[in-house]
Amino acid sequence: MNKITILIPVYNEVNTLIQMVEKVEQTNFCNLEKEIILIDDCSDDGTKELYKDIPHKVLYHNYNQGKGAALRTGLTEATGDIIIIQDADLEYDPIDYIPLIKLILDGHADVCYGSRLTGGKPSRSFMFTHLLGNKFLSLLTNILYGSTLTDMETCYKAFRAEFIKDITIKSDRFDFEPEITAKVLKKHARLYELPISYYGREFSEGKKITWRDGIFAIIALIKYRFTD
Repeated sequence: MNKITILIPVYNEVNTLIQMVEKVEQTNFCNLEKEIILIDDCSDDGTKELYKDIPHKVLYHNYNQGKGAALRTGLTEATGDIIIIQDADLEYDPIDYIPLIKLILDGHADVCYGSRLTGGKPSRSFMFTHLLGNKFLSLLTNILYGSTLTDMETCYKAFRAEFIKDITIKSDRFDFEPEITAKVLKKHARLYELPISYYGREFSEGKKITWRDGIFAIIALIKYRFTD
């Protein structure tokens, strides 16, 4: 394995995008060659003006489709041996990806998740409803799929490219997270979790996920338990 692709879905992140891209650029992902792909999901807050200063591939949606759709678009262009997901906000630190990637490079894992809930790393207090929802969704995942995940909804997911590219992603929005989890578990992936840091945002700071996304996540978990 020589190359890593970092997929960055972007929607209205004018205040954080440049800083986040710089953090990704400065992170040494186990000496792998880096391919950074940004997917702009029809931002309308001035984010698009920033791309002229970003020397990486940018893919554009001509209307807002959601995080899942953005990642599906990015996967079609990814050429790395390992593929990781990086949100365009500052809730996660790219340096936390290094031990996740190492598990894949060492041949132990097909997929590795970064858990915000296992302790040992700095973690800003969750909004109570988000924490409760996250724990419920992880519990439901474990009941339906016989797993022991602590943080199914985490952004930080690392994949062997040949593993994820063999999966068809249908979800357009935040229900990407339960769908991809369901499908890697059904494929009997060697799935590991490691602790990561979390610098969460409030809605006033730009957080986008809401309780409605939790409902769609429940539907997705049940749906993909019995269908593809």
